[in-house]
Amino acid sequence: MRLGTRASPLARVQAEGVRAALAARHPGLTVELVFVRTTGDRVTGPLAAAGGKGLFVKEIEEALLDGRIDAGVHSMKDVPARLAAGLVIGAVPERADARDVLIGGDGGLAGLPPGARIGTASPRRRAQLLAHRPDLVVVLLRGNVDTRLRKWRAGEVDALLLAAAGLARLGISEPAAQPLPVDEFLPAVGQGALALECRADDGATRALLAAVDQPAAATAVAAERAFLAAVGGDCNSAIAAHATLAGGRLTLRALVTDPDGRRRLEERDTAPAADAEALGRTVATRLLAAGAAALMGR
Repeated sequence: MRLGTRASPLARVQAEGVRAALAARHPGLTVELVFVRTTGDRVTGPLAAAGGKGLFVKEIEEALLDGRIDAGVHSMKDVPARLAAGLVIGAVPERADARDVLIGGDGGLAGLPPGARIGTASPRRRAQLLAHRPDLVVVLLRGNVDTRLRKWRAGEVDALLLAAAGLARLGISEPAAQPLPVDEFLPAVGQGALALECRADDGATRALLAAVDQPAAATAVAAERAFLAAVGGDCNSAIAAHATLAGGRLTLRALVTDPDGRRRLEERDTAPAADAEALGRTVATRLLAAGAAALMGR
């Protein structure tokens, strides 16, 4: 199997984990990593200026459609709500911690000094930060995890917001890291999960990928992504959603805010796990009826 991935340190670690999982379930299977440079890897400024959606995914999908690779590994939160025609998500492996992590300061968001500079490139994180602390100065900060940590240590910002999953997968244990509770700071759609994408008509690859699928993770992500597809928005939109599964029932929380976090709409609902996608669409419909499109600038 030829497994396509970006070449960043985090992407390599994620792809190696998938390769190991596939090898463990399919003895004798050879998995070759194929590194693909994406538009998102080349852009140094705001991603929105380069077109927004799918910038870390597009070239990997092209390699799939061209037959140069058999499957692609993505961070789920990078995958657009609607895949390229002819492609499917063949598996969602076990999900890592979906929370955001604050690095720097003591006592969480409330403990940051007035006017502290917080580094992030995410509109979702920016809006939720300013909703909690309008006095904070949000600084656009892109780059891989090591680059961002280096800039924080150099004093370019007073604190950072990063995904807990990325730190864990890279084996980074930062003493200053403070996980933010989901009830306080809602994660991105699919955060902490991986997407293994393949061609819809490639039955052999789909069968191999199915062995590493984790049903609970796939169900939660299905609800979150159905919400994202129905509510719309783009990389400039401050949208968050997180689903949890317990006792056969799925609970979905979703949030849409304006860019500065001044106005926010939040919705929560539950449904049987089998109705994951319908749950996502229902929550989106309610938020749109309450005015979510206007908050997203539509």
